[in-house]
Amino acid sequence: MVQCSKTLLLILGPTGVGKTELSLRVAEHFGSPILSCDSRQVFRAIPIGTAAPTAEEQARVKNYFIATRELEEDYNAGQYERDAIALMEELFRTHDTLVMTGGSMLYADAVCNGLDDLPSVPETIRAQVQQAYENQGLAWLQSEVQRLDPAYWGIVDQQNPARLIHCIEISLATGQPYSSLRTNTRKNRPFRILKIGLERPREELYDRINRRVEQMIADGLVEEAKAVYPLRRLNSLQTVGYRELFAHFDGEYDLERAIELIQQNSRHYAKRQMTWFRRDKDIHWLNANETYEKNIHLIDTLLCADSVQEE
Repeated sequence: MVQCSKTLLLILGPTGVGKTELSLRVAEHFGSPILSCDSRQVFRAIPIGTAAPTAEEQARVKNYFIATRELEEDYNAGQYERDAIALMEELFRTHDTLVMTGGSMLYADAVCNGLDDLPSVPETIRAQVQQAYENQGLAWLQSEVQRLDPAYWGIVDQQNPARLIHCIEISLATGQPYSSLRTNTRKNRPFRILKIGLERPREELYDRINRRVEQMIADGLVEEAKAVYPLRRLNSLQTVGYRELFAHFDGEYDLERAIELIQQNSRHYAKRQMTWFRRDKDIHWLNANETYEKNIHLIDTLLCADSVQEE
């Protein structure tokens, strides 16, 4: 095995589990910046709904990929892979360990494994799927993915139109389920990767999610959503928190119901995240209820053990 003196420390886990504070503590321990692998925190104007690091948190540790893109920009996992790898190449010149954290499974996979080279989609199919979506809405996308690719339906963010559209387009263009074309063939990276998963008991996690949503409302999430409401069709805003409030603004239900739905859909998203992460046997799981000092010591131990294996 090729020896690597550089290590990417990836801290993963479901929404609301406590990744931000652990990542800050770990980054401070190693003198590392933090690279976010969150597909929504990369956008400006929506820090509350995406639970982006606060100004105080960003003053503690340098953060990358936070509020660097406009909502109108089309930014995807392929672009993130290129940007993140290029940035890490630069940062590794002065750091032996880099910390990355976030809950976007596809972004994390893009950095660790690389993305598959999928076939291009004919414009006729793109137009067909887009027209159907505009006419029939999210429910049509969901039913089509269930029909065309049940395996992918089990792990995808079922409320994310862009992900659903991509699956449908590839499936229709190739005549095969999208998930069957995802080879998961790893690209060789010039650094080691240590994956740390943070977990809590389910009921405790769900309670934290419910309380975090209430705190977001208190912090001004409704006002934040109103400010971006004119842009509600953008892909960057097709996410939990904004969709439910947009529907409330459209008169579909009252604010109390919108908050309940944000909590419910956040819990469902956390469950899908854990389903995805549990498939990855390379993740070392830590108890979020342990002290930061103990968990950092465990990370140090894992890093040392990983180094010994490479020698």
